[in-house]
Amino acid sequence: MSANLEAKKEIVEEIKNKIQSSISLTFVDYRGLTVEEDTKMRRALREAGVEYKVYKNRLLSKALADLGMTGYDDILQGTTAVAFGMQDEVSGPRIIVETSENTKKMQVKGGILNGSRVDADMVNQLAKIPSKEVLISKLLYLLQSPVRSVAIALNAIAEKQGA
Repeated sequence: MSANLEAKKEIVEEIKNKIQSSISLTFVDYRGLTVEEDTKMRRALREAGVEYKVYKNRLLSKALADLGMTGYDDILQGTTAVAFGMQDEVSGPRIIVETSENTKKMQVKGGILNGSRVDADMVNQLAKIPSKEVLISKLLYLLQSPVRSVAIALNAIAEKQGA
């Protein structure tokens, strides 16, 4: 077997491992990005725990097929990069969509969420969901608000009776 074929098999295995360990994948056409824009996006992705990689479409297609995921031929056309969201569902899509909107150069092709294919519109909707930290802080505020209101009311009653 040639060394090139072995190298390709290793890359396909690498892709399969990343797909299996990812919660979400975002496929994007990255043409037109400047080095500065790409570097800024990659830094934001890295900080969010998202791995961003450019692979050949043929190797991505082979890895997906090996995992029993078919029907991605329309996505795997032209230049394709993949954002592998390892920690949560929305970080990768959010950063990719923000970069796409800010630069007007990238195009979201679609993605995979918890093993199911999603179209570009769904990726854009995912990007609008607040981060986990923001959602937790909102929940804590909502839980704390009624208790605080009761405490204020009880304090007002106690002050009125004491006066």
